[in-house]
Amino acid sequence: MKSSFLDSINKQFQYYKMLGDKTFEQIPENKIQWSAQENTNSIAAIVKHLHGNMLSRWTDFLDTDGEKEWRKRDEEFEAEFKDLASMQKLWDEGWAALFKAIDPLQDKDLERIVFIRNQGHTVTEALNRQLAHYAYHVGQIVFLGTLICGEDWVSLSIPKGDSKVYNAEKFSKEKSRGHFTDEFGIKA
Repeated sequence: MKSSFLDSINKQFQYYKMLGDKTFEQIPENKIQWSAQENTNSIAAIVKHLHGNMLSRWTDFLDTDGEKEWRKRDEEFEAEFKDLASMQKLWDEGWAALFKAIDPLQDKDLERIVFIRNQGHTVTEALNRQLAHYAYHVGQIVFLGTLICGEDWVSLSIPKGDSKVYNAEKFSKEKSRGHFTDEFGIKA
């Protein structure tokens, strides 16, 4: 049996992937290269960076350094996607590498040491590091999506002004044990 930590972190990674997916569904294809300013990243650049990071970190996760010699990090910020489908392909490929690496993890693996740029981390620390990194960038993707879509944006969380209704519905139910991602149908 897997620990609640492994189930929880898997669900949280799935949740952040879902937020990106739902953002991609809303943005016009011709806006994936848009950035707010010259020195900021577009959604396409962030996706390309995440793809490179995910392939590097999760390929041979337990046995080789997470910063692979073949990674070209600086080139990740030079997004060259012709369409949303090619961007989505890299997005899905990166997440597939992550889930392929973490799905077989067991509790006994959590204290193993893995390296990222020669710095040792327990597997738990490495998982938390990457979860925070991906949440940071997915937050950027969602924010850019809100800027691109403007008034047409459909909120991915509790819409402004709906907190009382949302909370009333939640508190109308009996207390129960669950994960916040359960309402999205995410399973570990």
